[in-house]
Order: sequence, then C-alpha cells, then structure tokens
Amino acid sequence: MGYTFASATILLLLITDPIGNIPIFVNALKGVAPQRRMRVILREVLIAFLLLLAFMFVGDGFLALMHLSDLSLQIAGAVVMFLIALRMIFPSGASDDSPLLGEPLIVPLAIPALAGPSALATVMLLVSQAPGRRLEWIAALCVTMATCAVVLVLSERIQHIAGDRVMMAFERLMGLILVAISVEMLLRGIKLFVLQLQQAPL
Repeated sequence: MGYTFASATILLLLITDPIGNIPIFVNALKGVAPQRRMRVILREVLIAFLLLLAFMFVGDGFLALMHLSDLSLQIAGAVVMFLIALRMIFPSGASDDSPLLGEPLIVPLAIPALAGPSALATVMLLVSQAPGRRLEWIAALCVTMATCAVVLVLSERIQHIAGDRVMMAFERLMGLILVAISVEMLLRGIKLFVLQLQQAPL
C-alpha cells in the first residue's frame, strides 16, 4: 500500500509531533525574551524544514553510497518509529526541567525535536518508494512544517488552555497511532523480504 498526500502529511505530523514538542519548546525558550520567541521558533522550524528537504533530494544518493536498499530503510524506519511511539506512550520520568541558558540554535529544537532520525528516515522512505511523486512529498512536508510552526508559535497559550493532563492524553493517543503505523510498515517490509527470498534463484 503506497502513501497518498494526505497519509504522508499525517505520518509526517505524527513523526514531527508538534503537540508533544510543546513542553520542549516552552522550556527551551524560557531564557529568551518574549518578543523574540516567535522569531526563534520560526527560525528553528525553517532549519528543520531545510534539513528534511535536503534529505528528500540526497536520500537516494545516501542510500546508494551506504549500499542500503529501500527494504532495509523501510524496516529500520519502522523500528525507529516504533521506539519513538513507545516513548510517546510511556514517557520516562527523567526529564530535565531546567531551562536552557541563552537562545537555542539548531539543537535541541530543530534537531532532534523536529528533524530527528525518524523524520529523516521517513522523508527518505517516501522518496525511495515513489521518486516520481517527489513534488507531492515536498508539498506534504510544507504542510507539516507550516502546521508545526503555527502550533509551536501558540505553544504557551495551548499549554495554558489545555493543561498538562490533556496534553499528555493527546500525546499518548498520537503514540498509539504511530505504533500501529510502524507495525504496518514492519509487516510490509517483512512481506517484501519473504517475497524476495522466494524469488531468489537457488
């Protein structure tokens, strides 16, 4: 089953997880002047977007250079996605609540909060499975990053209105959906692997 524009956008939104990143952004921006926070958020989202966009174009070359197949990327992406989803459902209690000193740049907001390993693997997977639809995947990425920008610019207001319990419940719901997607990806990868073994000459 191939991805559509809508399913690719939803998958990228689940991976970048703007709702789950709200506490990270709020905490990281405590040391930034309120009038500069929007600029910092938009800058970090833009950096994440450019990095993911770059991987859409150089992903094929990277896979060829490393002698990796589309199948191995799909299975690896499913495993990473599954681990990320488990952390969303069962967050560890060892979080650092101390705000960063100064203005964050690239780390930890753009990378790995938005453009983490699972997001990079996902954009490469989309392009490797359907390189002829690259413009469609770029459009899905644009919608995803625009949504992330809006959510994160409003992050303090959303956190104040929704409260910690609602935020946690929504984060775990998204994690559950992501678990189902990762399992589906893994099963498809295993099925393709078995078919390749059956078709391989003895």
